[in-house]
Amino acid sequence: MNTKFLMGALLALFITMNASAQEEKTGYLFKDLTDIKVTSVKDQMRTGTCWSFSTTSFIEAEILRMRNEEYDLSEMYFSRFAYEEKALDFVRYHGKMNFGEGGQAHDVMNQIDKHGFITQEAYEGNEYDPGHYRHAEMEKILKAILDVVITKPNKKLTPVWFDAYKAVLDTYMGEVPGKFSVNGQMVTPKEFVKKLNFNTKDYVELTSFTHHPFYEAVILEVPDNWSNDPYYNLPLDELMEVMNYSLEEGYTFVWDGDVGFDGFSHKNGVAIVPVGEFEFTEPKEEKEIDVAYRQKEFDNLTTTDDHLMHITALAKDQKGTMYYKTKNSWNADSNSLGGYLYMSESYMRLNTIAIMVHKDAIPKAIKEKLSIK
Repeated sequence: MNTKFLMGALLALFITMNASAQEEKTGYLFKDLTDIKVTSVKDQMRTGTCWSFSTTSFIEAEILRMRNEEYDLSEMYFSRFAYEEKALDFVRYHGKMNFGEGGQAHDVMNQIDKHGFITQEAYEGNEYDPGHYRHAEMEKILKAILDVVITKPNKKLTPVWFDAYKAVLDTYMGEVPGKFSVNGQMVTPKEFVKKLNFNTKDYVELTSFTHHPFYEAVILEVPDNWSNDPYYNLPLDELMEVMNYSLEEGYTFVWDGDVGFDGFSHKNGVAIVPVGEFEFTEPKEEKEIDVAYRQKEFDNLTTTDDHLMHITALAKDQKGTMYYKTKNSWNADSNSLGGYLYMSESYMRLNTIAIMVHKDAIPKAIKEKLSIK
């Protein structure tokens, strides 16, 4: 064989193989910088219960962190009791309040204080169609009951309207058991919380908006904060500092923010704020997000609290841009990353409404400013 021909063929093969390798390396390449153990990705299905799924995932991770014990807790348990509490408030406010499937991270903590928590095995929360969650029909029936009740057809409220309302919840979601089995022992939901030594008072919610004073607890004006719970208000840079410190110290956190932004693509596993067009083929230069722009987008209702997810790690792409690894609740087969996605630092600065975090995951200097013990 001709030597020159052989060398030329080998060179062509090398170039082809190298080009193929380069093609394989295009797109987003992420490297996780922190590694915190969390539970498996779940699916909220056709419900507006991301607040419960994200916060339940967070609590499961906290139990893993504190006790190295893994539990699959029932998300629908918290949703069930939130529906009850919303109904009572709706009637007391003469129908002048938000009612629906949505909520916030604190709604889970509030229900734990009142009702404890329970395993998924003990309360699946979908009585009529096991394995599937659909709340649209149930929510419309519940709302119809409330709309009738507040008109007082009998001239006054009957003492049984709430029993009738709860009967609908029992029919669709199932009756809540008084006790259930954990590791062969029968316990109540509150006993389960005590057994795991889980303290809801260890967790706080943080936000960052300039129309409220910094370093104070404020009422965040978002529709799903139906219980009017307080959030500590921080300057944006310090809120970002808390996020980073939390993950670096082994704590995850719940994220509440906007996913209706054009730069959010769960399918592609990224959420970005590029300088140019919204493309998800490979990393691009990201916009610098300042406080004024963030506030403007919130005030004009462009940035809204339409989804909650669980932030589990810091990461970087191949160009060094910082990202936050995010556990969504749209099932593990919803994208090629097993139901996770990576949200860029710019995306977080622009689209974060609030976070929930363990108070020990807040840097000491910031905790002191907030007077958190």
